[in-house]
Amino acid sequence: MSEDWNTKYGPRRVRRDPPTLEEAIFAAVGITDDQEAQAEIAAALMGLPLEMVQAEVKKQARANARGTTRVIAGEQGAQRSVVVERRVVRRFGNDKRTAT
Repeated sequence: MSEDWNTKYGPRRVRRDPPTLEEAIFAAVGITDDQEAQAEIAAALMGLPLEMVQAEVKKQARANARGTTRVIAGEQGAQRSVVVERRVVRRFGNDKRTAT
């Protein structure tokens, strides 16, 4: 999907690609914690049937519930686990602190 238009520097084109299912689910997870609502949002973004998206949302929820563990090899070949968790912090535009 692309759109062309003429400028004084010549024709310009912008490529517009729809999001992948994984990207749509990631966006939905950022909006709400409810899996049903996430599936509805992702299905609306993708234009896919709700049943297909619900299955993918459940798969991703199970993967996220297990957590992300990365193994880092330290000195002398010793391994240690590092758990990375995503913490959602929402800041509002009118919440500016002034130094007085």
